[in-house]
Amino acid sequence: MTTYIALLRGINVSGQKKVPMAALTSAMQELGLLNVKTYINSGNVVFQTVKTNQNQLEELIKNKLFSYFGFEVSVLVKTCKQLDVILSKAPFSDEKTEQSYFTLLHKKPDKSLVEALKHVTYHNEEFYITNECAYFYSTIGYGRAKCNNNFFERKLKVTATTRNYKTMVKLLSLCSD
Repeated sequence: MTTYIALLRGINVSGQKKVPMAALTSAMQELGLLNVKTYINSGNVVFQTVKTNQNQLEELIKNKLFSYFGFEVSVLVKTCKQLDVILSKAPFSDEKTEQSYFTLLHKKPDKSLVEALKHVTYHNEEFYITNECAYFYSTIGYGRAKCNNNFFERKLKVTATTRNYKTMVKLLSLCSD
């Protein structure tokens, strides 16, 4: 059995796409997923299953959430090991990493789009893009930053979802509980 993390994009933000965690847990359990745990109201789910195809799991969860809640939700499924590798490859100092954000990409971005972003700079903001993640740090905080989730989605032409360092660490700890 493998432990996975499902990251749901854009639920429970500004009163949109309301998903109670108890209902989310029930929906996941109805799929036959085991040991389902949610973390905060922003769409973080740790679960176990014998299924091994992450793309199929994403579609399965996405379809279930649509039938259960009546709206589409983008779903990204990672193994605990994959999330750990993403976290461990943060390009910033330890101090900056603990204040950084991880924009997890649903697919590998086109190299030319990544290359074009190397020339984009904003005062008080730093980012570094890999095939799986746009690592982001800002001295002014995420809420006022230009390089937010929508920025990376628009510039890289990929679906993405962002989590802060604290959430990434907590999800990894839930994997070992």
